[in-house]
Amino acid sequence: MLTIKRVPTVVSNYQEEEEEEEVSETLGCGRNCLGDCCLPVSKLPLYAFKKDTETSIGGVVNSSKEEPHVAFMNLLLGQWEDRMRRGLFRYDVTTCKTKVILGEYGFIAQLNEGRHLKKRPTEFQVDQVLQPFDEKKFNFTKVGQEEVLFRFEQSSDNETHFFSSAPVVADSNSPSVVAINVSPIEYGHVLLIPRVLDCLPQRIDRESFLLSLHMAKEAADPFFRLGYNSLGAFATINHLHFQAYYLAVPLPVEKAPTQRIMTVKRLPDSGVMVSQLLNYPVKGLVFEGGNTMRNLSDAVANSCICLQNNNIPYNVLITDCGKRIFLFPQCYAEKQALGEVSQKLLDTQVNPAVWEISGHMVLKRKEDYEDASEDYAWSLLSEVSLSKERFQEVMAYVLEAAGVLGADMEESNMNQNKDAPYKPPASQAPPHLPQDCLVSR
Repeated sequence: MLTIKRVPTVVSNYQEEEEEEEVSETLGCGRNCLGDCCLPVSKLPLYAFKKDTETSIGGVVNSSKEEPHVAFMNLLLGQWEDRMRRGLFRYDVTTCKTKVILGEYGFIAQLNEGRHLKKRPTEFQVDQVLQPFDEKKFNFTKVGQEEVLFRFEQSSDNETHFFSSAPVVADSNSPSVVAINVSPIEYGHVLLIPRVLDCLPQRIDRESFLLSLHMAKEAADPFFRLGYNSLGAFATINHLHFQAYYLAVPLPVEKAPTQRIMTVKRLPDSGVMVSQLLNYPVKGLVFEGGNTMRNLSDAVANSCICLQNNNIPYNVLITDCGKRIFLFPQCYAEKQALGEVSQKLLDTQVNPAVWEISGHMVLKRKEDYEDASEDYAWSLLSEVSLSKERFQEVMAYVLEAAGVLGADMEESNMNQNKDAPYKPPASQAPPHLPQDCLVSR
């Protein structure tokens, strides 16, 4: 059985084993956690996004007093900064050095020594993408409620609502929450935890993936992106979650050229388009379009479900306010376990998950940051990518799962030209951020 010796994990302030404490007279276990002991009798802020009649997944009916309309990003970043002032993070990520590496791709390098030094390591198999949830291991029900920014759920009508304090009804659906990442990579780094009380393992399902697209849409900011890592692709907590953060520069993968493969066809036509990344160190697919958000979401979710059912590790990047989604099958952990990765790369202790694959290189040693180059980024990410032959095989699985009509892929690729280059937005800080949040070249 293949195993990685140690990989770092993002954990809560409640990760450490604690001595038994006297039971408080307050409701629940007294720790004010996200478990079923405390959460059903708690009140949390609630952001309810408007109901989409095309993607109805139930809705929140709330009798709490509604606050005046608040912009999602103002709410999220304001609450995130509040948790920073309260000292809930393990280190101050805003002091980490960041630079854009000179070169054609503009890879972004960050020196984040705190993330390496202040996290407890854990063990995970790398040969099993699907693993059962284990309540004995760290999971998000052990997170303290002070780390939660707000619940994020669909409203019962066609309006967006925000309630600063709303009860969690015990007999309602398990709440989805947005919480801080206590070992952040970037400004505004949060976790989206779908249906936290259901204790879902780290595997994509259609409704949870749709929820992540709603979050990207509500953010309405192209510099706020969501990411997902499967087990075997450097997810280190087996409790379903997405990551997200704000970075006011285009990611290298967003600027990479693509080539259209074909349109996802259903009855009626869903309008989803699938392209292949070109001239990028990691082979991947790009999903765009769709007549509805549900169309796009289901095409990607079905592709992810196919990959995880075939035990293929993968990463997902959600960009452009949920309208553009990158899917990367990968094999770095497998190569690492087999001893096929060079010692030079291993010495950097960089585990290439979704953010690194997208071009944001989070480095743990000062010398690696100072010597960071495009050649280094390319050599690391090339080890992540499947071989050409294996990628073609996997792509066939994915396209079938996504609903693409069968065709001669080789002929299809030969007969199509490159898509027009995607033009990411300019690096300008919006009103909710100061100008010094920008990364300068």
